[in-house]
Amino acid sequence: MDLDTVSELGRQALYITVLVSMPAMVTGMVIGLIISVLQSITSVQEQTLSFVPKILATLVVTIAALPWMLALVMEYTEQLFLSIPMRF
Repeated sequence: MDLDTVSELGRQALYITVLVSMPAMVTGMVIGLIISVLQSITSVQEQTLSFVPKILATLVVTIAALPWMLALVMEYTEQLFLSIPMRF
């Protein structure tokens, strides 16, 4: 394997990782922003108030997106295994 092949495989792996983690990260960020705005409006600064909704929303979105995530990772893995004979 040459350096270009290794860097391309690393780039693809990082891209898949970002795609798979994006729904949970965006959900946590949006829910955190909404809770922060509500805390600022009501002057309630309880830390657990923002933690529990973010965890629950992230869990729900992760469960909902799990089939898509698994399909994406399985497709990448399949392409990676099928390309092994061409790489050596």
